[in-house]
Amino acid sequence: MMTLLTLLLVLPVALIAGAAIKRVPVGQVHSLYRHGKPVRLLQPGTHVVLPWLDRVTHKINLAGQTLHFEQPRADAHDVRGTVYWQVLEPERADAVFEQVDQLIRRGAQEALRDEPEVERADRRDLGVRLKQSLNNALRERGMMVTRVELDVA
Repeated sequence: MMTLLTLLLVLPVALIAGAAIKRVPVGQVHSLYRHGKPVRLLQPGTHVVLPWLDRVTHKINLAGQTLHFEQPRADAHDVRGTVYWQVLEPERADAVFEQVDQLIRRGAQEALRDEPEVERADRRDLGVRLKQSLNNALRERGMMVTRVELDVA
């Protein structure tokens, strides 16, 4: 009888303690939200949070990330590419982190739409211009494009 009572008391305490401890790996930052509002960013390490009230919303990887895109063009030269980007300021990036892929794709489409006919020899110059254009939009959001590789089909 005493063992069952002890189990009934210890088990909920252990579950609450387990839910209150969050571990953030090196190279990541987690954004902590309470009731849908940002509370703070959890830096790498072990943290104690309020179980059932606090929720980790974004797990932001501070290392480089990639995004592949394809832009069909009227001149029969489709442009495919890879954008390498990273988060520099997680505090600013947290608000738009879920839309980064869309921001990069839309920025690439707009930048490529303004370009004249794309030849294979101009890929590098076009990649540099695309990187500059994307960085203009992403820097204010705490992110940066580090490299753009293009393939003109």
